Amino acid sequence: MNSRLTLRTAFLLTLAPLLWAGNAIVGRVVHDLVPPITLNFLRWAIALLILLPLAGPVFRPGSGLWPYWRRYAMLGLLGVGLYNALQYLALQSSTPINVTLVAAGMPVWMMATGWLFFGAAVSRKQVVGAVLSIAGVLVVLARGDWQHLLALRLVAGDLFMILATIAWSLYSWLLTRTPEPSALRANWASFLLAQVGFGVVWSGVFAAGEWAVLAPAIHWNATLMAALAYVAIGPAIIAFRCWGAGVQQAGPAIAAFFSNLTPLFAALLSSAFLGEPPHVYHGIAFLLIVGGIVVSSRRSP
Repeated sequence: MNSRLTLRTAFLLTLAPLLWAGNAIVGRVVHDLVPPITLNFLRWAIALLILLPLAGPVFRPGSGLWPYWRRYAMLGLLGVGLYNALQYLALQSSTPINVTLVAAGMPVWMMATGWLFFGAAVSRKQVVGAVLSIAGVLVVLARGDWQHLLALRLVAGDLFMILATIAWSLYSWLLTRTPEPSALRANWASFLLAQVGFGVVWSGVFAAGEWAVLAPAIHWNATLMAALAYVAIGPAIIAFRCWGAGVQQAGPAIAAFFSNLTPLFAALLSSAFLGEPPHVYHGIAFLLIVGGIVVSSRRSP
C-alpha cells in the first residue's frame, strides 16, 4: 500500500463524501416511503444489476475470486450489508445532527482499528489532524452557536451509528490487505462486484428479517424510483469505487479525515435545497477539516 496523498487521490476521497452527503439527504426524503433495511437491499440489488454486464465473469469458476471468498464475504458484510443499513436504521430513532456527530469520530475509530487489529502505528500528526477535523465537524453541527451542542441528547440510534462507524473502519482497513491475485483488483468493476455480490446476500437476509418482524410496506412513486437510481449509482457504485481506490493509495488513516467532509457537504446541500445561503461557519469548518487532512497527510522530514 502506498501511503501518499496526490491530487488525484484527494479528488477521489472528496467525491465519495460529496455523494454520501447526497445519500443522507435522499435517505431522509424517502424514509417514509421505504423501510431502512429494505432501502439498503434495494440500493445494492440495483447496483448489482448494473455491475453484472461489466464484470459478471468474476463469479465464474477459475476467476480468482473463489479461493478468497471468505475475504469478499467479510467485505460485503461490513461495507454493503452493515454500514448503510445501520446508518438508515439510526436515522429512524436519532436525529441527523446526532448521527453526524457520532460519525465525526471516524478518524479516531480508524486509527484505533488500525492499531488494535492491523498493527498500524498512530503518529502525533494524525492525532492533531483528528482534533482539527472533528473540530470542523463540531462547528458545522453547532451552526456557529455552541449552545446547540449542549442541547444534544444521545438515544438508541446513536449506538447503531457507532456500530456503523466501526464496521466502516474495519472495511477500509481490509481493503488494504490484498492477498488475492492482482488481476482481480486491476479491474475495478470486478473488485467491486465481488464485494457487492456477497453484500446483496447479507443485506437480503437482513431485509427478510425486517419484513418478518415488522411487516412494513413500500410506497412506490416517482420520488422513490429516482431516489433508488441515485443511491445505487452515485453513493454506491461511484462512491465505493472512489473510496476503494483512494484508501488503497493513501491508506485508511488518512482517508478517514476525508469522511468528515460529509457533514459539511450535507449542510451545504441542505442549504441549497432549502434556499438558504452558506454561512461563515461553513467556511471555518471547511478550513478546519482540510487543515486536519493536510496535517495528518504530511510526510515526516
